[in-house]
Amino acid sequence: MTQLDTAQLPAEQPEDDGAHRLGRKRDHTRDPEILDAALDVLAETGYDAMSMDLVAARAKAGKATLYRRWPSKADLVLDAVSCMKQAQSRIEDLPDTGTLRGDFIAMIRPHSMEDAERRMRVMGAVVSMLSRDPDLADAVNEAITEPRARLNRVLIERAIARGEVSADVEVDTIAHISPSMTAYRTLVQRKPVDREFLIGLIDGIVLPALGLRPGSPA
Repeated sequence: MTQLDTAQLPAEQPEDDGAHRLGRKRDHTRDPEILDAALDVLAETGYDAMSMDLVAARAKAGKATLYRRWPSKADLVLDAVSCMKQAQSRIEDLPDTGTLRGDFIAMIRPHSMEDAERRMRVMGAVVSMLSRDPDLADAVNEAITEPRARLNRVLIERAIARGEVSADVEVDTIAHISPSMTAYRTLVQRKPVDREFLIGLIDGIVLPALGLRPGSPA
């Protein structure tokens, strides 16, 4: 083939380019299954040994499907961890007990030991990912601490609206206390986050920071 013939050939097109030209949206219906498979693999193998091939095999999906949706392993992990956190952080599921302490206590939902162990392994893998790429710190913060902080803001603002808490409190700072300390306990200290720890955090730090007496009836 001559140089002229080669130059006249059209550039190679992405495999799904035709579908996009026709306006057909990419199918994301399998995303939850793939993200859950990614968490399973991450918990079992750790970040270094995790691969897109392993996730694709676990999810029974094509590797090309994963790469079209997530350009890298880090992107997939961040999305999976974010979805894991957001599944526990739905504003429509917030309790309304009539007191802020009652609301915070009601947010402590029991989970199985198996689930707790999986979360610990996933968080440990996230630490490994950060050690490889510190530039992901902001994205990890958004995935891990922000979902719970958003719920805390809603609860605190609701307490302010009913006159239980002063409007002068630093809502955003205090909303980040429990998710930040929980992340530190999990990621750095490698300790489980149990009910006793969370109630101690609520009564010993969060409520006093809001000007409330710790241990008020739930």
